[in-house]
Amino acid sequence: HGIVNGTTNFILSEMASTGADYEEALAQAQELGFAEADPTEDVGGGDAAAKMALLAQLAFGGWVSLEDVVYEGIEKLTTEDIAYAKEFGLALKLLGTAERVGDAISVRVHPAFLYAGHPLASVNGSFNAVTIESQAITEMTLSGPGAGGPQTASAILGDVVSLMEGAPAIRPPAANAKLTEEVESAFYLHLEVADRPGVLAQVAKLLGEHGVSVKSVAQSGLGDNARLVMVTHPILEASFNSACEQLAGLEFIRSAPRAIRVIDEQFIG
Repeated sequence: HGIVNGTTNFILSEMASTGADYEEALAQAQELGFAEADPTEDVGGGDAAAKMALLAQLAFGGWVSLEDVVYEGIEKLTTEDIAYAKEFGLALKLLGTAERVGDAISVRVHPAFLYAGHPLASVNGSFNAVTIESQAITEMTLSGPGAGGPQTASAILGDVVSLMEGAPAIRPPAANAKLTEEVESAFYLHLEVADRPGVLAQVAKLLGEHGVSVKSVAQSGLGDNARLVMVTHPILEASFNSACEQLAGLEFIRSAPRAIRVIDEQFIG
């Protein structure tokens, strides 16, 4: 797992610590030099996806292109999501993941909630960090500044020096990596519902029909402005997405379900 974009990490840290909304936090990042005038590549997840493609090649061998990476950005995240997540002891990050799934690998970038015990949960501001897991080292986390003028200048200068010294280029992999999107994840699910008897039971029943098991739940609000927020146990993403599509069609659901992946606290260890 990795937090590999300092701009988005700064924005999410500001939203969590100050209560600023996305636009306010982005403006602050631009004012401090952590975000470009056009931040699309950063906030849309493209920059992090390109980095994860490179890291996946180094870690597992095999060619991984940007088109192979499933990614999304942070533009749709709300302060409400962050506030609810705090009730469950979660921290919100734009997380890059490259992992083995059977005989294939999965490479993706998306917003994710981390439990407090995860080594990346406390990486805030413009810092970046990568956690590596293997049988030999068990777990290792590397962290450092990831955005800003001096940091960017240092990275560019390092590349220039390497070119001047004639450092050998990294040879590209001989073959494409075998990739898969068949991965499991726990999810945070946010529903806006009409507050009436039986709503929670109907939601739980539909989720259960798709194999989705609920770990914790919170409710707030009254009338047509009620909120139903859940954290699920890990489930295949395809099954969860199918459940959300059916939830969206229920007459008491007032807007499209919002879902964010949750990295289970037992994932690391």
